[in-house]
Amino acid sequence: MLRQALLMLARSHQVKDIVTRMPVSSGIVNRYVPGEHTDDAVRATHDLIDEGLHVTLDFLGEDTLDEAQAEYTVQAYLDLLEGLSHAGLARNAEVSVKLSAIGQALPDVGPKLATENGRRICQAARHAGTTVTLDMEDHTTTDLTLGTLRELRKDYPETGAVLQAYLHRTEQDCRALAYEGSRVRLCKGAYNEPEDVAWQDRHDVDKSYVRCLKVLMAGEGYPMVATHDPRLVKIASALATRNGRMPGTYEFQMLFGIRGDEQKRLASAGEKVRVYLPYGEEWYGYLMRRLAERPSNLTFFLRSLISQK
Repeated sequence: MLRQALLMLARSHQVKDIVTRMPVSSGIVNRYVPGEHTDDAVRATHDLIDEGLHVTLDFLGEDTLDEAQAEYTVQAYLDLLEGLSHAGLARNAEVSVKLSAIGQALPDVGPKLATENGRRICQAARHAGTTVTLDMEDHTTTDLTLGTLRELRKDYPETGAVLQAYLHRTEQDCRALAYEGSRVRLCKGAYNEPEDVAWQDRHDVDKSYVRCLKVLMAGEGYPMVATHDPRLVKIASALATRNGRMPGTYEFQMLFGIRGDEQKRLASAGEKVRVYLPYGEEWYGYLMRRLAERPSNLTFFLRSLISQK
């Protein structure tokens, strides 16, 4: 119930107005989002790489309403990639892109515009010496996102995919994408989905995650294991060993601000670990989804709100 309430708050303009009056550096916001600008993102990336970690960066923005806003987001990614390249960080840092942020949902032109914009970002990433991963959003966009992925992979086969284990369809999607050269991030999923398309019980989601992970680890692709769950981390390691995978033929991914010690521990043990690093002014929806995933953080968040009054 709490998770669903938090996901509903992610769409509440009234609560958003209250929260967005807080400085981005305050309390729990700073814990999950290192800043609003490219320089903030590059600086945080540098620090993480110095700790032996890899990074994927997400310029926060969803619900793009017009082509100008989509173009603004594309330019932000182009600036970011240039900044990473200039700082010598591109080898260990890639970018994650939500198609909704670059125009996918716009009437009539949306899918075509998002594909064209995605191609521009992929081209810039390749020029910088890195890659792009297409983030997955709610289930109504899954087929469209996978269609755009197929189109982009014609010229940029290194483009990564994201699949969400809580969707009933995902095990089959894993089978379709577990081919050589295919980079696939498997996460649990963070949107409030109906029960006819998604598992509702967390144990069912975990079981689906393991089934999907078995497919990816046994396949020819490159699994990206996105989880903070200690049990799933152990299962992933066991499946990698069972399938004869060496470190570097798969990776673990965790969010910035969550289980930092575990990230460093895994990296010190020889595992490849990538940190999902969001930045930008549109951090509200992202923040609420993180709270929904970890409701224990709600007390700290509310304390931060009260301190602003």
